[in-house]
Amino acid sequence: MDVKRVVDVFRVDPESVGNGTPTERAPDPELGTDIIPAARYYSPDFMKLEWERVWTKVWLLGGRSDDLKEPGDYICTDIGKESVLIVRQADGSIRAFPNLCLHRGNRLRPEGRGNAEKFQCMYHHWTYGLDGKLEHIPDLCTFVQGGPDGMKLTPLPCVEWNSFVWFSLDPKVEPFDDFIDPLKRHLEPYHPERMAWMRDITVEWDCNWKTSVDAFSETYHVQGIHPQLKWYLDDVNVQIDCYGKHNRYLIPFAAISPRVAMPSQIPPAIHEIMVHAGMDPAEYEGRVSDIRRDVQLFKREHGAAQGKDYSELNDEQLTDDYHYTIFPNVSVNVHADDVMLFRQRPHATDPNKMYYDIWMFGLVPEGEEWPERVRHQRFKHGDKTIGQVLDQDAFNLPTVQTGMQSDFFPGLHIGDQELRIRHFHKVLDDYIYTHGKGPDDL
Repeated sequence: MDVKRVVDVFRVDPESVGNGTPTERAPDPELGTDIIPAARYYSPDFMKLEWERVWTKVWLLGGRSDDLKEPGDYICTDIGKESVLIVRQADGSIRAFPNLCLHRGNRLRPEGRGNAEKFQCMYHHWTYGLDGKLEHIPDLCTFVQGGPDGMKLTPLPCVEWNSFVWFSLDPKVEPFDDFIDPLKRHLEPYHPERMAWMRDITVEWDCNWKTSVDAFSETYHVQGIHPQLKWYLDDVNVQIDCYGKHNRYLIPFAAISPRVAMPSQIPPAIHEIMVHAGMDPAEYEGRVSDIRRDVQLFKREHGAAQGKDYSELNDEQLTDDYHYTIFPNVSVNVHADDVMLFRQRPHATDPNKMYYDIWMFGLVPEGEEWPERVRHQRFKHGDKTIGQVLDQDAFNLPTVQTGMQSDFFPGLHIGDQELRIRHFHKVLDDYIYTHGKGPDDL
C-alpha cells in the first residue's frame, strides 16, 4: 500500500465552510532532511539553552479563565524553576507575578487554584496585595533599608484569549497577537468558553518534554502503538499545515484507515460517535464508508435542536480532529463537541523528566446546567490509568527517552508523515541559535 500523504481525498466543500477555521492546505516549508540531534533530548547544556532562549522568551499557557471568576481568584502554575501567580483583580483585569516573597524567596502559594484577599508569606507574614504591591512588613523598624513604599512583585505580561489565560516570563515579550498568529482565526470558531472541565490531570513522565511533543505531532505511530484506532480514523490521508511558529494536522474521524480492510459492520468506536451525535446505529442503512459524511449531515441538521451551535464550523469539523501545536508546549485536539488540551512542561533540573497536563473540556448544550468543576489530580506515570490511548503513548515514551541516549543513536530520522516534528525543531532552533550561530554538536 502507498502510504504517501494524500491531502485531497477529503477536500472541503466550499458551500459547507463556516465563517472561521481555514481549511486550505498551507505550502510545505523547506526544512531539509538532516537528522534531529538526539543530544537535545537529554543534554543539560541544551536544557539550559532552552531555558534561557525559549521558556523565558515566549508566551505560555497558564490556565483557564473560568478558574478566575471573582476578584482574588488565582492560578499558581509552575514552569521549570519558576512559579507564577495569575490573579483576577477588583476591576476584572488579570495580573501575573512571580510566586515568591521578596524577603527570603519563600513561595507564597503552592501550585493550584484558590482565592485570596491578600497574599501573605507563611514564613514571616510579609503581605502583598492582589496587585503585587508589598503592603506590610512585621517589625518594619528593624529593617534599615526602609519601608515597603514602591516594593512590589515584578509584573509579568498576561492576557486572556479564547477562555484561557497566558503569561510570559519576559517583560519585553512580543505582543500576544503576533505570537499566536494565525491561530486566532483557526481556534475561536470552536468557542471553548461554552465547554466545561471534564478532566484536569498532571502526570510526571520519565522523558524529555520534546519527546512528548513529538509523539503527538504525527499519525505515523497509529499503526504501531494504537492499532485499535485504525477502525476509527484515517491515519494516512492527513493534511499537514505549518504556520510560522505553530502547526497542525487534520485527521478524518469516523473513518477507516486504508491500512485495513473496510469492515462490514460498524466498528464500536464509530458506533459511539453515532450515538453521541444522536443517531441510532441500529437503524443506519448506509455503508460504513458513508458514516463520516452522514454524521456530519445529521449534526448539521439536528445540532441547533440539541442546543449546540455549529454555525461557525465547516462540515468536516463536525467529525474530524483538528490538532494544533502551539509553540512551544501546547498540543490541542479541537472538535465540535470537546477540546482535548495537553500542556508539556519541562522538569526544573532533569532533562529526562517532564510534567504532562491533561485538560479536557466538553460542550455544554444551551439550556443545560453547567457542571461542577472537576478536581485536579496529580500522580506519576503508572500509578493510574489516563485512558487506553494515552496509556499506550505513556508506556512507550520512557523507552524512547532511554534509547536516544545510546552511543549508537545519533538522532531522529524523520519522514514526510512527521513534517510537524521537523517544523517544531526548526522553530526551536530559530529561538536558540541566533546571529547565524550553529548548533555545533547538540
